[in-house]
Amino acid sequence: MPAPDLPTTPAEKRKTSPLEEETNTDTPNVDSEEDSDSDVAPPPAKRGRIAQEQDTGPAGLFLDTVNRYMLDFDFEKLCSVSLSNLNVYACLVYILPDGYEVTDSSLNDIKYVLQPTFTSEQVANLDKHLPQAYDLNNKAYMPGFVGLNNIKQNDYVNVIIQSLAHITPLRNYFLLDRSENGSELVKRFGTLIRKIWNTRAFKGQVSPHELLQEISNSSQKRFRLSEQADVIDFLSWFLNALHLGMGGTRKKSSVIHDIFQGEVKVESQTIIVREDEQGKRKVFDESREITTKRSPFMFLTLDLPPPPLFQDEAEKNIIPQIALTTLLSKYDGVTGQESGSTLRRYKITKLPRYLVFHIKRFTKNNWAQEKNPTIVNFPIKNVDMRDYVEGVDPDAPTKYDLVANIIHEGGSRSIEGNYKVHVHCKAKDQWLQIQDLFVEEIMPQMIFLSESYLQVWERKDDA
Repeated sequence: MPAPDLPTTPAEKRKTSPLEEETNTDTPNVDSEEDSDSDVAPPPAKRGRIAQEQDTGPAGLFLDTVNRYMLDFDFEKLCSVSLSNLNVYACLVYILPDGYEVTDSSLNDIKYVLQPTFTSEQVANLDKHLPQAYDLNNKAYMPGFVGLNNIKQNDYVNVIIQSLAHITPLRNYFLLDRSENGSELVKRFGTLIRKIWNTRAFKGQVSPHELLQEISNSSQKRFRLSEQADVIDFLSWFLNALHLGMGGTRKKSSVIHDIFQGEVKVESQTIIVREDEQGKRKVFDESREITTKRSPFMFLTLDLPPPPLFQDEAEKNIIPQIALTTLLSKYDGVTGQESGSTLRRYKITKLPRYLVFHIKRFTKNNWAQEKNPTIVNFPIKNVDMRDYVEGVDPDAPTKYDLVANIIHEGGSRSIEGNYKVHVHCKAKDQWLQIQDLFVEEIMPQMIFLSESYLQVWERKDDA
């Protein structure tokens, strides 16, 4: 959908300014012999005419015809008249075709919506006091907690954007506009983050259309707005694309790695089946050499136990429940995980500032993908990771609070159904559930009742 163009000022409708009337009535006599014989200095170079605020002429011409309800800066920047992407909003700062530059302050609100800016003080206070904001229809909305358009099937992108928009250091990085030297993907993501947190928006919703276009281009059509995708696949690709777009490499860090990257130690041991001394039965030989390596990670995968095969006495399927701490035992360095003929043990060696859990709900069998409906019970505050970290300093912070919780509803495959996200508002200490354009408050006790699929936890460094 092209951005609507503003009405221009036709030359025949433009009123003659007092300056032009005076010039027309006092025109000097050019037929004078004295003037013709004298040397005439060359005229000065032409400069753009500026319509000052104090002028009674073109300064206020047709500014009342600017319809702010029709302005939409979320879509591709194309002029509705010329279909060009150059000087699309020239009619906002120039009276055309006359070429008068408009410096009237009444257009400042439009300029701010097009490119929101934030001061360091404003950014620092976002988690302490969230200002109440109102759109053009005088309808209240919460900056940072606005809905995102689901253009077709891009809800998997929307929930990731909402989650990343509430990771404090990442949000602050983009609100202070430090992404000007990044890739086009980084720039468009930063622009969207600033629009989400805009306190002077014309409407209480944002469209991620421009970012979706760049995601499709950068991923070689792997992630498109017209096809559903798995959020963990998209998050993995998106974080790495942002890291590279910010100038990061395998060795050179970026704000993405500073926030999300941790390290885990993996011990691998090959298991060989052999016969016992009598040759009557087979036994496992676990005395093989153990290999150890350290691997960086951006998220940790938590494996759910298989769901029960049988129904209860009421002939209804049983929905099992499991504690988050039980799933985390995978990383205690003792519990083994079998994969083929290899036994692996995991132990975290470095905790990131923000910890991402991927609760693995979907498994593939010989025919199709299956979904595990197990409910994961977890507290929303003070999850202690100390028992899963090797050689941790006694004074090091290891407790985490939940920031975002992405859930999957409906469908037996990750590319079916739909996604919602629960995000925490620190300024008001309340939780909100966001599904595309729908934003509503939710009780904290209701969060773990859903089928959590992806979680973001924040380390309590000040604890």
